[in-house]
Formats: sequence, structure tokens, C-alpha cells
Amino acid sequence: MILTALSRYYERLAQAEAVPPYGFSQENISFALVLSREGALIDIQDLRDTSGKTPRPGQLTVPQSFKRSGTKPPPFFLWDKSSFLLGVKRDQEAEQGFRVAERDHQAFREFHQEVLSPSDDEALQAVLAFLEQWAPERFSDPPFSGKPDLLDVNFVFRLDGEQRYVHQHEAAHSIWTRLLDEDTEQARCLVTGDIGPLARLHPAIKGVRGAQSSGASIVSFNLTASESYGHDQGANAPVSKRAAFAYTTALNHLLRYSPDNHQRLPIGDTTTVFWAEADDAQEAEAAESLYAMLMDPPDDAQEADRLGSILEQAAQGRPLEKVDPQLHGSTQFYVLGLAPNASRLAVRFWYADTLGDLARHLALHYRDLVLEPTPWRTRPAVWRLLYETAAQREAKNISPNLAGELMRAVITGRPYPRSLLATVIMRMRADGDISGLRAALCKACLNRDYRLGTGNIHKEVPMSLDPNETAPGYRLGRLFAVLEKVQSDAVGSVNASIADRFYAAASATPASIFGMLLNKAKSHLGTVRRKRGEGLARHLEGQIGEIIDGLDQELPRSLPLEEQGRFAVGYYHQRQALFRKADESGEASHNSEDQ
Repeated sequence: MILTALSRYYERLAQAEAVPPYGFSQENISFALVLSREGALIDIQDLRDTSGKTPRPGQLTVPQSFKRSGTKPPPFFLWDKSSFLLGVKRDQEAEQGFRVAERDHQAFREFHQEVLSPSDDEALQAVLAFLEQWAPERFSDPPFSGKPDLLDVNFVFRLDGEQRYVHQHEAAHSIWTRLLDEDTEQARCLVTGDIGPLARLHPAIKGVRGAQSSGASIVSFNLTASESYGHDQGANAPVSKRAAFAYTTALNHLLRYSPDNHQRLPIGDTTTVFWAEADDAQEAEAAESLYAMLMDPPDDAQEADRLGSILEQAAQGRPLEKVDPQLHGSTQFYVLGLAPNASRLAVRFWYADTLGDLARHLALHYRDLVLEPTPWRTRPAVWRLLYETAAQREAKNISPNLAGELMRAVITGRPYPRSLLATVIMRMRADGDISGLRAALCKACLNRDYRLGTGNIHKEVPMSLDPNETAPGYRLGRLFAVLEKVQSDAVGSVNASIADRFYAAASATPASIFGMLLNKAKSHLGTVRRKRGEGLARHLEGQIGEIIDGLDQELPRSLPLEEQGRFAVGYYHQRQALFRKADESGEASHNSEDQ
């Protein structure tokens, strides 16, 4: 399913000439060797992009690269790095800064002598003549002069007086096309269903964060324990060369590092890519743009309003066409999450559904999150939510499994992972930071379980402050916020508030801590009367009494995880209400950190 969808996406890209044709790939090429028709080296053409501080290799479409390993790695066709094409590689310990790579160069020379000799094309014959004349030791002489920039980079050939490169000649293209399918086992392809040459090794997939820079594979067999029925390597999962080329080329296009690539989104250790499938290319592009905006909401007010309208329509089950004629709910949409796994790639999640269902699931996700007062200016992206689950809010501390499971829940509308609520509560207890986003995550987990009937949740968590809510966790969270306000009004700013010192115990084992906190509050209320007046002290006493009246006479010895989540929401609601009222009355100038 995944490979088939990627292969179809390749066809769309190929029609738009956004990807190379079969058998070719985009590679980093730094220089071109300009040859005379007799094979003499005339010049070295610099193909790098020198607009920045550091020159960067140019991108050229060349005969496809492939994985190289073993003691005798094969060369590429009419291009390669310096060790193969020139027989030299960087060596800092050598006196001249490089050393001869005779084995690699011999492989390059013998391969091209074999495949190019029958041709009478003058450019191909010039390459042969150059290889016969060239000796790696000449790298110390002009025009190379042993320059380090010319080591371990890729070269192509060009004939003097021509703008095109040698590999672009028709004769070179014909030879390469023949080599692609030469001496290859034929079988029925699992992706296309056609009989054709099988891919023994699939092209490398690059761009997955944390994976090997040289590339990794989704499909590969390199151990006999993984093989069956006498088949080896790619024959265990027969995929034709054309299908293997198509799906890897499409995936590498999606994974490319580029400022204009909005179809790649890292979330935790998972690299997510997405694409749409439609008869009209503009319809597919509109769907992809919408998803990119949904996953990383814009700061622009106009775009944010448009996004809000789309989410509202989707949540109510209305057609997306009502918002934008280019959007169609029936458009097929795919989301693929990949994570590194040694030399291979692990599929963290795979989503295939219509754009309408996807938009509805995302709308429900944002509806589950919503909290009053709103603790964000723009709707929080999934990656931003994951930072709230990590120690020091650092990406390296995000749980790999949690990232994939949360993303899967968001795009499918299924319950959030059970570990999400536990992780958020653990972080709030550990660092005492009960941010609006963390409270929103607690509310989202509980309300989604209630709506789907998947947890032991018997009532919804209120979106805004609800004085009539009787859930013990919620009321105790409110009470804790009022006690914190009493301390703040009595002694002002302190190095460690009661939230910093006692939140973990209050939210988990309230009976063990609230008695002491209430006794301290009596002392603080006396200070408030002396410093701030009887009116404020009486108002705070009234709030404490109102909350306690709704609790059982005996405080619970412990709160289950779900009630600890309600505790965080109640604390957030009451704290925001208290400090907002203080701001409005001019008694304090506290602001929510999230606002």
C-alpha cells in the first residue's frame, strides 16, 4: 500500500518534471572536467553555488547512484567522487594532503572501458582517452595542484565547446538504459503486478532525521535468517526496478531539505511526509497546503481566521468546498511517519484516508484541546505539544514512541496514547510548571476518552471555570490555586511558591498536604488583613469556603491519574480567574506566562 501510493505519486511528479526520469537521480556535483576531443584535460569547471559564505555543491540529474559496500565497490556511470574518477582521496596525515585510491580508480577505469569502447560517440571516446592518459599522481600538478576543495567531491565530464555534459549525450543515455536492466532476474512485481526486472537492492532513502546520512532502506534483506525459499536480498520481496526507483525517488523528493518543501515535518524522532492524490494537480496541491497549515498553524491573522473557518466546517461535517472551491473532501490523502532504525527505516505510522475525514479528525483534536482563557495566540502544532512532555522542553527528551502515537491519534481521531496523560502529569509534578498547554493536554486526553467511551471517564472536563463542578480533582485544583493567591497577596514574590514546593503532593496525595496548607493560609490571611484590607481577606476566605463546601469531609488520600488531570485543569482555570480579576481591579499586575 505504501509503496504503491508512492509510485503513483512519482508519476504525478514525473509529469510535472519535478523528479528525474527512470534510472537518473539528483546528486550533489561540485566540478566538471572539461576535455578536448583527444581526451586532454583543458579546464576544471566549478559547478558549486558560491552565493553563501561556504560554497555548496550544485544539483545535477545524473545516472542513478546506488548503495556501495564490500571490498570492491562498483563505480557510478560517467560521474563519481574523486577517489573513483581521479584515484585520489583526502588524507590529512599524508604530506601532500591526499593519497592514491588505486583500487577505486581501477574499478572506474575498467568499467568504463568495457561499456564505452563499442561506442563511436566522440564525447564517450574522449572520456576513454582521458582515463587512459590519467595517472592519480598528476593530481599534484596544475590545474589540480593538490587543492583540498577538489578531494572527496563529485565530478562529471564535459566536452570542450559543448554546454551539455557527457552523460547527457544520446549515446550515453542509450548505454545506461541498457545497463539498468541487464542480467536481472525477472518476476512479478508486488507493487505494480507487472513482470519485469527485479531490484536486488533498492535505492537509498535520505532525509530521515537521525538515520544514516548515506541513506537507509524500508525494504532490505541482508541476513540469511530473513530470507526464505532460497531467495536472497530483494527477491524475498519482489519489487521491479522501475517500481523501486519510483517509490524511492518520490520519497526522497518528499524528504529533501529545501526551504520550499512544506511536505516534510519532523515530530520528535519521527520524520513525517504527506501528499495528496487527485485527478487535478491543483486540487492535490490545495489539499497539501491545507494539511501543512493544519499541522503548523500560521501566525498571520487572516490565514488563522481562514483556518478556523475550515476547522469549524469540518467539525460540523460540512463540505470543505463551502470554504474553498479548490478543496474536495473526497481527495485521497496520505501521511507517512518514518523513524531511524539502525541501517533501516521504521514506519511509525501510515495514514490513508480522504481529506474530509482528515480535516474532521484535526478539527476534533483542536476542539478537545481548547481551554478558556486560551493559552495560545495560534493553535499549537503537534510538535509544540510534544515539547510540553519533555524534560527542559528539549527535543532530545521527547519519548520516541509517544511522538508517533500522538501523531497517529491526531490524524485518525482515535484515543490519545495512555502514556500522554501520565507523561504530562509527571512533568508538572517534577518541575511545578502547570502551563496552559499542559492543562489543555490533560483536558484533551480526558474529554476524548469520555467522548469515545474508551476510559473510565464519566463526565467531561469543563472548558472554562465551572464553580459547580464537583469532581474532587477539579475542586482541589481550584483550592490549591486560591491558596497560592493567598500566599502571593500576603508575602508578595517568593523564591519558591506553594506551587513550586507542594504541587506534586497536593495533586497526588491531597490528604497529606492540604491540612498544612490551610493552616498556613490562616496566617497569610491575617497578613492580608493588615496590609491589604478586610475586604480582600474576606473575599479570599469566601472563595476557600465555597470550594471546600463542595468537597467531602474527608479529603482523598490519593487521586487517580484522571483526577490528577482534572486537578491541573481546575488549578489553571482558578488561577487565571484570580489573576485576571486582580489585573482588572488594579490590585496586581500578574499575567499568565502563556498569555
